[in-house]
Amino acid sequence: MQPIELNKRIDTLDYLRGFALLGIILVNIPGLMLINLPDTSVDIAYDRFLTLFVEGKFFTIFSFLFGVGFYIFISRAMAKNENAYRLFIRRIIILLLIGLVHFYFQPGEALTIYAIFGLIALPFYKVRKEINLTIGLILLAVTAYFGVKIVMPFPLILLGLAAGQYRIFEKIHDNRKRIAIMTVIMFFISIGGLLHQWHYVPDAMVDFNNITEDEYAKHVTNVEQFPLIGLQFSPFVSAFYVGLLMLLLQLPIFQILLSPLKDYGRMALTNYLGQTALILIIGNAFHLIENIRLVQSLWICIGIYIFQLLFSKIWLKFFKFGPFEWFWRMGTYWTVPSLLKTSTSSKNRS
Repeated sequence: MQPIELNKRIDTLDYLRGFALLGIILVNIPGLMLINLPDTSVDIAYDRFLTLFVEGKFFTIFSFLFGVGFYIFISRAMAKNENAYRLFIRRIIILLLIGLVHFYFQPGEALTIYAIFGLIALPFYKVRKEINLTIGLILLAVTAYFGVKIVMPFPLILLGLAAGQYRIFEKIHDNRKRIAIMTVIMFFISIGGLLHQWHYVPDAMVDFNNITEDEYAKHVTNVEQFPLIGLQFSPFVSAFYVGLLMLLLQLPIFQILLSPLKDYGRMALTNYLGQTALILIIGNAFHLIENIRLVQSLWICIGIYIFQLLFSKIWLKFFKFGPFEWFWRMGTYWTVPSLLKTSTSSKNRS
C-alpha cells in the first residue's frame, strides 16, 4: 500500500460534508421548532419531498464520511510516528463530551452516536478492507431493511473505513469510469425504490368518520411503510448523491460553482452545532417555536444556509480551523494549535 499523504486535504470530502449539512438541517428543524404534523396541501407536499429525497439520505452520507475521516486520521498519525490510537481515543472522548452537551438542546443529535460507534469500530482499522466492506454491507442491509436507524451509522462507518482503505477519495481521477458506472446503477435502483415508495404514499386528507375498516387498515399500512421504504433505499440514494457530486467535482466549473460547500464542510462540526444554536435562537427570539408550519421552516433553513456559508468563507480567510474544530484539535493533541493564518503557515493536518 502506498503511504498516505501527510498533510494534503482531500477537497472532495469537504464538499461532501458541506453537502450533507444542507440536508441534515432540513430534517432536524421540525423537531427543534416543535412543528405540528402537516395539515395543508403545501406542507404535505413538502413533507413528502423530505421523506422521498432527504430523510435518511444525508445522515447516511455524514456517517459514511465519518468513517473515511476515521481512516485518514489514524493513517496520517501513524505515518508521523504518533500514537494514533491514543490520539483517536482522545478525539472520540472530546466528540462524545461535545455530543452530550449538544444532546441537551437537540435530542436527535448524532455526535454521541458517532463517538460510541467510532470506538467500537476502532479494532476494524487493522482488519482487511475486503472484510470491512463485506461486514459493512451486510450490517447495512439488515439495519436498513428493518428500519433500525439508530444502528445504521456503525455499518456506514465501516464502509467509510473500507473506502479509505481502498483509497477511493485519493484516486477519484483514476477511477472515474468505475464511479460513473456505480453512480448510474445507484440512480436506477434509486428510481425503482422511489417508485416503490410512492406506491405507499398515505392519502393527504383522511376523513376517519367516513372510512371503511379496509381503507383504515390500508392507510395505517401506508403511514408505516412510506418512511420505512425510504429508509431501506436511502443507502442507494445517498450513494447516487455522493457519486454524482464526485463526478461533477472533476469539472473545474463545478468546483467553482460549489466552492462555498468546501469551506462549509471544512467547518462541519462548527456548522452542525451552529445549526442547532441558530434554529433555537431564531425560534425563541421571534416566538416561532410551535408557531410555524413545516414549509415555513424551509425559509429559516435557507437563511441559515446563507449566513453559515458566508461565515465559513470569511472565517477561513483569516483562521486555519473552525472554532470547534480548533477546540477539538486542542483536546486531541493536548497542545494549543495556532489559529490565525500567516503567510508562511503550511497546510494543516486533517
